[in-house]
Amino acid sequence: MCNLYRMTQNAIEVAAWFDEVERAQGANFAEEVYPGYTGLVVAEGAVRPMTWGFPLVLKGKQGQPLKPKPVNNARSDKLQTGFWRHAFHKRRCLIPLSAWAEAQGARGRMTRTWLSLPGAPLFAVAGVWRPSEEWGDCYSMVMTASEGTEAASVHERMPVLLAPEDHARWLAAPAEDALDLCRGWEGPLVIDHTDQLWAKGTGSQPGLL
Repeated sequence: MCNLYRMTQNAIEVAAWFDEVERAQGANFAEEVYPGYTGLVVAEGAVRPMTWGFPLVLKGKQGQPLKPKPVNNARSDKLQTGFWRHAFHKRRCLIPLSAWAEAQGARGRMTRTWLSLPGAPLFAVAGVWRPSEEWGDCYSMVMTASEGTEAASVHERMPVLLAPEDHARWLAAPAEDALDLCRGWEGPLVIDHTDQLWAKGTGSQPGLL
């Protein structure tokens, strides 16, 4: 699953990359996006800043509510279930990114492996979004099985990458039609195994549901 991705283009560049998309105001974000942080999404015809992850409120041993945790990955085979259903049917979005990272290696010494599309400074991943009381508008990245793809050598799941001709279909098609897009990327990928240490804490989130 994806708990870190990179987005090196600014909001103006992202808006220009998508046809007929406006740039929303106040789109500040870091180049490396972690669960619970602000990222950019394309929703309702505009590039908008949102929090990465749907808030999941857990309870302590005495039943008291704990600090919400961001559920930043949505399994494609769970999109029709209660937690995701309304957002999947009513609020789909595009998540622009330059690369996503997976943790590899021994526990405590994991390093970042970056995956991206060859020759593409920017590409779109399928997402869903909704408003929340806790963080305002928030989004989650749709994940699917990576079996049969180059990404399978890194992780069993990968984001749903969307070709440009499928952007409008993901955003506006009926749910069953959009669900057909939730498959592993069959094209080539750039896989960069680095010696960058995996940031502490990124793997502790309840990121996939």
